[in-house]
Amino acid sequence: MLLLDAGVWIDSAAPANRWHQAAQALIRKPPEPLGAIDLTLYEVANVIGARERRPEVARTVTDILRRRCGERILALDAELLEATLHAVAEYELTAYDAAYVAAAGRYGWQLISTDIRDLVSKGLAVTPDAAVYP
Repeated sequence: MLLLDAGVWIDSAAPANRWHQAAQALIRKPPEPLGAIDLTLYEVANVIGARERRPEVARTVTDILRRRCGERILALDAELLEATLHAVAEYELTAYDAAYVAAAGRYGWQLISTDIRDLVSKGLAVTPDAAVYP
C-alpha cells in the first residue's frame, strides 16, 4: 500500500512542479493500492483551493483522492495521535509530517513524499519517482 502525502497530490495538479509527472503516474496507475489520511484532503484544499485560489482544481484533486483511496482514508484516532506525537519528538517533525509517518508505520504502508528535507532525507519516505521507477 502506498501513502501519498499532500505534496504528491498537489504536484499532480501543477505541471510546472518537479514531481508532476511521477505524481500523475502514481495516481493514474499506482503500482500498489493507495491509502491516505484525512489530513491530506484539508492540506490539498488549503494549498490548491485557498493559497493558489484554484478551488475547482482542489475539488477535482480531492475527488480523485477519495475515489482512488476509497475506504483506505484514515481518520485520526487516539492511537494514531499518540504515534504522531511520538514521531514529532523522535524525528523533530511538524505534527502534519509526523501524522503521515505514524500512519505509514502503523499499517506498514510506504510513504511517498515530495518533502526532501523533513521526510525523504531522514529515510521516512521516498520520492514519487522512486515509487514509480523503483
